[in-house]
Formats: sequence, C-alpha cells, structure tokens
Amino acid sequence: MVFDSSHGDDVIEGWNRVFRALATEPRRQVIAALNDSQPSQPVALPDAALSPASPSGPEQMTLELQHNHLPLLEKSGFIEWTAEPFRAYRGPNFDEVAVIFEALYDKVDRLPDELVMGCRRLEAKREASDD
Repeated sequence: MVFDSSHGDDVIEGWNRVFRALATEPRRQVIAALNDSQPSQPVALPDAALSPASPSGPEQMTLELQHNHLPLLEKSGFIEWTAEPFRAYRGPNFDEVAVIFEALYDKVDRLPDELVMGCRRLEAKREASDD
C-alpha cells in the first residue's frame, strides 16, 4: 500500500477538528444528545448540554454555548443551531464526530471504569451489554 502524503494534512486536521469538538463536556453532551435522537429532530438547549457533573447552571451554560461551544461545532459542520428557539440540529458533517460515540458504545465493556462511572450514557450502555 502506498501512502499518498498529499492528503496527510487533511486527515490530521480532520482528526484535530473531531477531538477539539469532543474536548469539553458541554460539546460532548450536545453531540451525544443529537446522536441519541432521530436525525431530523433537534435537541433543546441548554438542557442537552447540561450533565449532573456540570458546574454551570442553565443561564451560564447558555452564555457558554452561544459564545464558545456552538460556534466551534457549527464551524466544523457538526451541528447547526438557532437562538429562538434555542436548539441544535445535526450538521452536514455530524457523522464525522458521531462515529466516535458509536465506537465507544460498541466497546463500552473494554473502557476503564473511570471513564464510564458518572457518564449516564456509558453506564446505561454497559449495563445493557451485560444483559
């Protein structure tokens, strides 16, 4: 197999975009919520970004989402969002980031407990896989 180095920078940047998108809890929560819903169904914000471990309340999270998290996700094409009503939708590149969650869900039994405990979605997937 011959490696075509002309696409190497694109591949690296693609992975960097995905991992930047997943680098913070609110962005992971939004992507996971969209992944759990039907493709054309939006998720309500800020609720979809909040988790039991979130130190921010709804008002603070709304500001963080509008000025930081949502623009970053939208720039990469992972989501689209509206301010009124405050919702997020799957973007044209959503599958590039959602596939990471699918891979985690598929291998949840191999993840260290430290990454699973406290994450409701992973805990539920692990429990379902034990049945």
